[in-house]
Amino acid sequence: MSLPAFSKRLPFHYGWIAAGVTFLTLLAAAGARAAPSVMIVPLGNDFQWSRSKVSAIISFNIFLYGLVGPFAAALYESLGLRRTMVLAMACIGGGYVASVYATQYWQFFVCWGLVVGTAATVLGAAVANRWFDKHRGLVMGILTASTATGQLVFLPQLARAVTAHGWRAAPKLVAWACLITLPIIAWLMRDRPERGGSGGSPLSEKPSGGPPLLRTNPARLALSTLGDAIKVRDFWLLAGSFFVCGASTNGLIGTHLVSAAYDCGIPAVKAANLVALMGIFDLFGTTLSGYLSDRYDCRYLLFGYYGLRGLSLIFLPYALVGSSAMLLGFSVFYGLDWIATVPPTVRLTGEVFGRERASIVFGWIIAAHQVGAAFAAFAAGWLRTNWGTYTLAFTSAGALCLGAAIAVLPIARARLRVETAPSPL
Repeated sequence: MSLPAFSKRLPFHYGWIAAGVTFLTLLAAAGARAAPSVMIVPLGNDFQWSRSKVSAIISFNIFLYGLVGPFAAALYESLGLRRTMVLAMACIGGGYVASVYATQYWQFFVCWGLVVGTAATVLGAAVANRWFDKHRGLVMGILTASTATGQLVFLPQLARAVTAHGWRAAPKLVAWACLITLPIIAWLMRDRPERGGSGGSPLSEKPSGGPPLLRTNPARLALSTLGDAIKVRDFWLLAGSFFVCGASTNGLIGTHLVSAAYDCGIPAVKAANLVALMGIFDLFGTTLSGYLSDRYDCRYLLFGYYGLRGLSLIFLPYALVGSSAMLLGFSVFYGLDWIATVPPTVRLTGEVFGRERASIVFGWIIAAHQVGAAFAAFAAGWLRTNWGTYTLAFTSAGALCLGAAIAVLPIARARLRVETAPSPL
């Protein structure tokens, strides 16, 4: 049975299938992003490298991931979602397989940094904008929560594997996960509604066409979109707040929490379980955030998210040396807010810049997020190497979050949307 014929028999819109495949892809990619956090200590011990030196590799990976993000979003528009997803997962799996055999510092920069780092998977906004009018915020929340689910599924297993078999066991698990996703993407993923049945329209209250497919050079499209975006004040507010988001999540907590817990006498497997617990609560928190972003002013949602995150990070150094109940409380509280900022940020991006360019503009905002994450990943490792503690890194990130909470309030409402017409190409 052909896919269009199959989709017509479905009791629901095919967009939900596309979202499911995307969720699975992002889940595997999240495992790849989480893997270095459980390898920092054993990898450093194996090669006699400092936390700062290992953190530099991870920082380079995160930085390249952010830099490539806008071009990947443009590539979706020209090459298509399915082909780009297959290419990205193949690069992630290949890079991790190659790292198993690496013995030199520069080889890890090539495998983890260059190969894995350039395999950007900025999929959530592209799929949500292309396949959904109705429930777009909810879908974005679910897709964003794939990161949390990836932590839940992968981190405890990665930590156990590394503890039992050494750090090389983690890249092998990640490579297998990427391999499993490839045939699923090739079979079920479609680039847009008209290629997956569904009457050729995204899920909406009224039938409507999706954004037009832009047949042009992806790099030129990404740069021309950035040229339009930087003229708008709200782009800088969104990008700046997302810089702080990246610094306070995967750059700091996602990369260094397991190591910080180890410094305080908490075994790696237990620390990984705490991060996985954060993932459980983030799954609920981010999905709820997507639901709320469809119904309430996203600026005030972001104000609350950044403010609460800042307070939790300032509390973290006390929780690490305190009772188990304090650390559990941090995991629950922070977990609910881990990446709840993404759905309202995506929605505000669409409101300010319009649906046609939302995915690419959000790719540049994600780039700011990853630059912040790269900065925090390296800075926290440097502080740990030179000061012997992560306390200053955690409290500084908390202060940045409190500042971001104030900065998001002036972002324009939908009625002030800026229409950015495609530049002549």
